[in-house]
Amino acid sequence: MRITNLLYKTFSTLFLLSALALLNTASAQTVSAQSSSPAPTPSVILPQGTSAPVVAGSADLYCAGFIQYAPAPVNPQVVGGEQEQEQRSYKAGDYVYINAGAQQGVHVGQEYAIVRPRGEMTSKFTVKKGWLGVYMQEPGRLRVVNVKDRVSLAVITNSCETVLLGDLLRQVNNRVSPPQREELTLDRFADPTGKQKGRIVLARDGREMVSRNEIVYIDLGAEDNIKAGDYFTIYRPLGTGNLDGIVNEEIARSQSKGFESDRYQGGKFSNQSQRTKDYTNTRGVFFKNEPVTTHEIKRDRPPMPRKIVGELVILNVQTRTATAIITRVAQEIHTGDFVELQ
Repeated sequence: MRITNLLYKTFSTLFLLSALALLNTASAQTVSAQSSSPAPTPSVILPQGTSAPVVAGSADLYCAGFIQYAPAPVNPQVVGGEQEQEQRSYKAGDYVYINAGAQQGVHVGQEYAIVRPRGEMTSKFTVKKGWLGVYMQEPGRLRVVNVKDRVSLAVITNSCETVLLGDLLRQVNNRVSPPQREELTLDRFADPTGKQKGRIVLARDGREMVSRNEIVYIDLGAEDNIKAGDYFTIYRPLGTGNLDGIVNEEIARSQSKGFESDRYQGGKFSNQSQRTKDYTNTRGVFFKNEPVTTHEIKRDRPPMPRKIVGELVILNVQTRTATAIITRVAQEIHTGDFVELQ
């Protein structure tokens, strides 16, 4: 029995020693392998390049409209719709027919811009003689999907507003938005540059009051050496801009008894009225009980600085006019405001 226990202890000791030897060998091999393998090369992840911000998206570029001075060529037009038995207006995804086909050189995949003439444009704000052109709306775009002999089927790919029968088609002109420059604080008291001056003659959708990111049209164009990307300051004469004028500008009478008592009142002077007129040049008279008026003060003052209300940038240029988008505002802007090239 003693011999058996002795043999058991001996074999156990040998087994433990063998296991420790194998573990040390494996650890040594792992360290050797790690030391022999090349160190990993650090990788640098560069930031992805981003495109420069622009002042107008595709909706503003291709839906802005324009005032075209040159006569429009004879173009195809929208003459029908797939569901015209119950539909009078069309939008993106609808199928319409145009009165041009293979005989007119139309082919599948051809794209057209949809335009809608609204009439001759004249304005009481401009100093230019004659008319400025024909105001053209841009309801959307379409693509030809099926061509017949004299008629083609097209799908409206983009609609800025509803498309109507009779809308004209013209070739698509690729437009690129001007880049957005670094926005600094708008200098509301900047001096004039002395460059080209004009006025806002119309706003899209017939709006009178407009703000940032809205479309307007000015009476300066290619004939005035204006180009896309030009920035303009929007301004108006000081003291103008209200829709309703103030007839009586005085806030109080020169004299008023008010609510003073008859016994202790010190005088009949109003604390809210303007000063009385200065008669120091008249012998024996200094100040009468006759107040100066706002009209008199404004009439006799020196020329005043203009009032800057915003900024715009040109998107596309026609012969006598240009389409622009408002980029910054100091207050509301309206048709009739002046613009000056920066």
